[in-house]
Amino acid sequence: MIFSSAIFIFGFLPFFLAVYYLAPRRAKSWVILLGSYAFYGWWRVDYLAVVFGISLISYLAAQVALYGATERRRIWALRLGVTSVLLVLGYFKYTMFILGGLGDLSQAIGGVGITMPQIILPIGISFHAFQSISYIVDVSREDAPPARNIVDFLAFGSLFPQLIAGPVLRYKDLADQFRTRKHSVEIFANGIARFAQGLAMKVLIADNVAPLADRLFALSNPTAAEAWLAAGAYSIQLLFDFAGYSAMAIGLGLMMGFRFVENFDAPYTSQSITEFWRRWHISLSQWLRDYLYVPLGGNRRGTLRTYVNLMLTMVLGGLWHGANWTFILWGAWHGGWLAVERMFGAKGTKSVWPKSIAWPATMLIVMIGWVMFRAQDVAQAIAIYRGMLGLHGIALSEENSWQIQNTEITALLLGFALSLCGATLVSMTAHSPAVARRFGAALLMSCACTALIAQTHSPFLYFQF
Repeated sequence: MIFSSAIFIFGFLPFFLAVYYLAPRRAKSWVILLGSYAFYGWWRVDYLAVVFGISLISYLAAQVALYGATERRRIWALRLGVTSVLLVLGYFKYTMFILGGLGDLSQAIGGVGITMPQIILPIGISFHAFQSISYIVDVSREDAPPARNIVDFLAFGSLFPQLIAGPVLRYKDLADQFRTRKHSVEIFANGIARFAQGLAMKVLIADNVAPLADRLFALSNPTAAEAWLAAGAYSIQLLFDFAGYSAMAIGLGLMMGFRFVENFDAPYTSQSITEFWRRWHISLSQWLRDYLYVPLGGNRRGTLRTYVNLMLTMVLGGLWHGANWTFILWGAWHGGWLAVERMFGAKGTKSVWPKSIAWPATMLIVMIGWVMFRAQDVAQAIAIYRGMLGLHGIALSEENSWQIQNTEITALLLGFALSLCGATLVSMTAHSPAVARRFGAALLMSCACTALIAQTHSPFLYFQF
């Protein structure tokens, strides 16, 4: 079950909200827990054991780390808890990648191949693992209060609005909200508006651009026009797909009285890669900073070590996205540019690029990176890069140009315009009369639902990570 589906919008969500609001305050965490397990179990019931197991390990490890009799016991509880979560994540996400590499090495030196196990990756496991690790670390450091009870923590770990694809939440940001939450008609209406906004981003823009990106990336020898159009189409598809999901998650949270962190802030208006990572997937960027970059030493151990830490953080961040060399290289690409910008004095929103080329240079770097991120393998990415250089011709080929639909180009241009001006439109909307905002939300929801019903399949890109 996904948010952009009729069964969720017209079935699961109304039923869940009805039960949630009818339940007494003490029972709401139970409703969240059971409802979230039902939502996840719709995909695979057996993998609920993975979600429950990671949450239970994290809860117990944090309890021992906080209340352990000795400092040594607390340290070992922290280490064992984090290691256990990483081992579960590693088994499901990286076993086949590692064995595949060992098999290739074995065959290269004249040995036999390795039989590959069939491991199905649980959706959302990467987000769940990161949230669980942050809880163990925060509680052990006494930077966050422990959960009041195990039900609250299990409900947090399985919270269905963000369980599958984020934002990456930290328990300390929701601890007070699990104790008490404010509910009102206005907050609920704001939640519906955010959900409608995200649904429209997903089904009206991302889903209409997706076929164009898919066709162009499948070309073995794309021309320059086809390769650049492929990179541009995927850049818009990914932004509106993922940012749309985040908006829906935030909206669902508001409907339940939760306030989640914002995950995107007009990233395609960035003037540097450093600024881009302060605007793109904000919750992940902050997680990598606080639980990886800073523990590695951050910028406290000299200039060279700072560059190494930036590179290592982004490479591991790339590997978090998936067990593929494309993600590792994508992480290294961004890590390298972050190091270069730091070398020339980049900090915060301060750009080291000349003002006249800051935005186009940043977007060029981002789009080149997205090609590697989107490609099925390195060879496919290289084919697109060769096309970008014009090595297979310049103009659109006749066999591909006729397949481009008006709806695809319209969605692409609209997505491009909104990615640059969306923040201004949101600000204008926020200051408009409440009646106008609600009418706009209703119109967006109606258009999105109409488009949704006409579609047959609408997966989210980040489900695979």
